[in-house]
Order: sequence, then structure tokens, then C-alpha cells
Amino acid sequence: MDTEKIISELGFKAVRSSGAGGQNVNKVSSKVVLSFNLNASQALSEDEKTLLKDNLSARLTTENILILNCDEDRSQLKNKEIVIKRFLDLIKKGLYVPKVRKATKVPKSVIKKRIKDKKNVSDLKQSRRKPDF
Repeated sequence: MDTEKIISELGFKAVRSSGAGGQNVNKVSSKVVLSFNLNASQALSEDEKTLLKDNLSARLTTENILILNCDEDRSQLKNKEIVIKRFLDLIKKGLYVPKVRKATKVPKSVIKKRIKDKKNVSDLKQSRRKPDF
């Protein structure tokens, strides 16, 4: 995954931010909307694309476009930096493949110890009984 190449494929749009903020909200377009077309990406291999489609299926549109927005800050530039960082974190998490768990065999010494302990408990309980004449 080449981050510089992926960042060059991103599409940005500045939108007026919603919510409170007075007259500044009506004048300044500080909210940043990031869009990334997964199908048209040249920076990702086909395997990476299928992995991202599976892992990020809830966040993708029907055309496999990822849309993120940020309106945390009053500065458009800071919002753009925040949304790029979020995007890269999301892509890294989407490309993560967990290790395959290997089934291990129980060691013979552990089995012997368990059987020995069971025998000891059995003998202890046997010794507590009334003698059989």
C-alpha cells in the first residue's frame, strides 16, 4: 500500500458546516468531505480491494465509494488533515489480516498429571468411607 499514491486519488469537497457557530457558519465552508473510489483505485491491488470490500462493507456505498467527513475544527485545512489521518487509519485496519490460530495438542505430561490427581482424590475419598467387613 502506497500512502502517497492513495492520497493523490482522494477527492475532497468543502461544505458549510452545520450546527451552532453564529455568522461564521453561514460564511465559511470549513467542513471537509473525503471520497475514495475503491474500484477505480490504482494504488491498491485486487487482493487488497477485495479485503477492503469485505472489512469495510458497512462504510462503503453501493458503488464501493468510501465517504468520510470532518467538521471538528473551524479551519478547513485542519479538518482536511484530520479526515486524511482518519482515512489512512481506516484503510490500515481494513487491510489487517489476523493470524490463523494453530490448534495445539495437549502434552502427555499434562494428561498424566490430571489422571494422577484424579487418582489421588479418589484414594482420599476411598479412605474416608466406613470399612467394609
